[in-house]
Amino acid sequence: MEKKPHFFRRELLPREVPSISLALLLAAVLLLNALLYLYLNKFSSSLGRVETDSGLCPFGYFKFGAVKNCSPWLSCEAINREVRKLKCVGEGAVKKVFLSEWKEKKVVLSQLTNSELKEDFLHGLKMLKALQSKHVVRLLGYCEQQFTILTEYHPLGSLRGLNETLHIPKYKGMNTWHRRLMLAIDYVSVIRYLHSSPLGTLVMCDSNDLDKVLSQYLLTSDFHVLVNDLDALPLVNRSAGRLVKCGHRELRGEFVAPEQRWPYGEDVPFEDDLMPPYDEKTDIWKIPDVSNFFLGHVEGSDIVRLHLFDIHAACKKKDPAERPSAQEVLDTYRKVLTLLIREAAMPGTREML
Repeated sequence: MEKKPHFFRRELLPREVPSISLALLLAAVLLLNALLYLYLNKFSSSLGRVETDSGLCPFGYFKFGAVKNCSPWLSCEAINREVRKLKCVGEGAVKKVFLSEWKEKKVVLSQLTNSELKEDFLHGLKMLKALQSKHVVRLLGYCEQQFTILTEYHPLGSLRGLNETLHIPKYKGMNTWHRRLMLAIDYVSVIRYLHSSPLGTLVMCDSNDLDKVLSQYLLTSDFHVLVNDLDALPLVNRSAGRLVKCGHRELRGEFVAPEQRWPYGEDVPFEDDLMPPYDEKTDIWKIPDVSNFFLGHVEGSDIVRLHLFDIHAACKKKDPAERPSAQEVLDTYRKVLTLLIREAAMPGTREML
């Protein structure tokens, strides 16, 4: 009788120990999954910038900084009286840009420089007013009579300076594959927003080379992307048979989509009237090149590129109809981000099981 407990101890312990270990491992995996789920939800809300934005005001109003209340867009009189120019920080074909001050806050004042391009300037203002959202730089006021626009100031400037910014000691911690992928997601989110905007399907025409694309967007202090220049946003309306052409000059180079290039060969001189129009899929063609810039050459970026290979190959289809929509590209980017974060959070889990 006394040997039975000893017998059972010898017989059961070797079987119970693996079962207990497996149960503990499974519990740990479940806990990690739960924590990862909570993390990804928070990550999506804070870094991914969900569609709702409590910082937006009703049409015709704005707020920024720590101010809680919305104020009406500044009028001509208010701009002339309250805004002080500090220095010129940029000049393009259409407008000159001044770093300015309003109520001890830095702001940006843009003024038309070429009267022949006033229609472009006014079109940009119209787009800026109609498209106010978390994807677009914040409008603070305007004066049509004086061809002046006042917008929020972002000290990190345009995306052209991204790599330089990430080498500043203060921001080196941001120079990671997941932060860079989040910027690419922001960029594609802007394209998706323009393609399904309140005004209809808009094409980002100021995008004939990478440098030009990057100059159209701002990098915010919390490392998000905003579109800043909306002077060239023609509308596609397929049901009405309306397509677009980005300008009246011949476009060349691999960066622009095939349908944007002169289709009749070198022997036929370019004529704008003979150039076929196209649709918003020109923006899709350019996404892989812009995203490649975002991803840079940090540790892990090549793995991201590998996961994005198929969707980027689809973006480069010669036939525009075969390219994915901006929404499909965005969905794929988000799935890749989630997958890679999960793998980084639980390395080796699959092998343990």
